[in-house]
Amino acid sequence: MMVLNALSGFAVFTNNIGDALQTWADMGIFAYVLPALLIFALIYGILNATKMFGDNKGVDVVVAITIALMALQFDFVPTFFATIFPYAGVGISILLVFLILTGLFVNVNQKGWFIAYFVVASVITLIVVLSALASYDWWGGNWWEEYWATIVVLLVIGGLIAVVIASSSKTNRGGGGNSSSGGPLGFWRA
Repeated sequence: MMVLNALSGFAVFTNNIGDALQTWADMGIFAYVLPALLIFALIYGILNATKMFGDNKGVDVVVAITIALMALQFDFVPTFFATIFPYAGVGISILLVFLILTGLFVNVNQKGWFIAYFVVASVITLIVVLSALASYDWWGGNWWEEYWATIVVLLVIGGLIAVVIASSSKTNRGGGGNSSSGGPLGFWRA
């Protein structure tokens, strides 16, 4: 019976895709099933990569399913996912437009391109997270208006600490700054 209900959500059995998506929303696919799958996949991936329980994949699966289902016990996670993912979609769209327009005028193989892209992506990520948190109900409404100065000061202090750490690690390597790991964070080549 449940399989027939799930199949009735497909566009083949409805008038249009909007009706299909609304049927899935009414069934809780977006509020519970997809967040549970996402949490399960992340927990399972982390447990499998870290080998916390050895090579016993069965234990990894049971722990991941348990955490995913327990996370959905209250409406905290579905509400948060429903708040942040629309903002994330807008942020990804802006980043894609940035990539397309920049690719028209800039040679992306030039040095420094990845750093510029990383900075733009970081700013967009920060805006997405702050926008989602500002509209999230449990923050009590106007938290950004109340605490924006404190947040900016903490970000500036964190940035200064990162600069000091980065500059001290370059001097510890002999001032060359070119490590075999590929760059300051070890995963890119500028």
